[in-house]
Amino acid sequence: MMRHVGIFSGSFNPIHMGHLMLANWMCEYGGVDELWFVVTPRNPLKSEYVLLDDAFRLEMARAAMGDYPRFRVSDVEFGLPRPSYTIHTLRTLRESHTDCRFSLIIGADSWADMGRWRDAEALRREFSLVVYPRPGYPAPEIADETADVRAVAAPMMDVSSTFIREAIRAGHDVRFFLPEGVRRYVPEIARRLAAMR
Repeated sequence: MMRHVGIFSGSFNPIHMGHLMLANWMCEYGGVDELWFVVTPRNPLKSEYVLLDDAFRLEMARAAMGDYPRFRVSDVEFGLPRPSYTIHTLRTLRESHTDCRFSLIIGADSWADMGRWRDAEALRREFSLVVYPRPGYPAPEIADETADVRAVAAPMMDVSSTFIREAIRAGHDVRFFLPEGVRRYVPEIARRLAAMR
């Protein structure tokens, strides 16, 4: 029997409770058997921004998982040509995990911007998509009958990694915004952010 795996891709810069709450909801209510966090080196659609080291973000993501058995962290994009394109990532995963059926989990903001993605039509033909609401972007009405796209009413988490980084840089205590396994990294995050100025 094939496992239905949700792919949640992002920079996780750093990973925070909003990411984990959404992922937890997807596993328990969103119809996926497992959720894999794909840590991406750099989003080709985003301009230059403060990005912590790849290996460091991967390490924090792994530390965040705790003992929840339905989460997994993947570094698949670290071995792919850069910039990383989602269609290449999903095809690579499909080839190497023939016992899994993959669905891409994206926010409604990304859904609205999908026309700018590399090979967006092929991605929608080859893989199913699960779209969750984002602040300012409610779950869309899906009118595309040619693709396997499903909108879900996941709770909205208005927390961003940018907020976390800025708070840490300013010396604020954000322990409850971070997974328990990531809290110990705060001094190192602060040190690395200070070095990027």
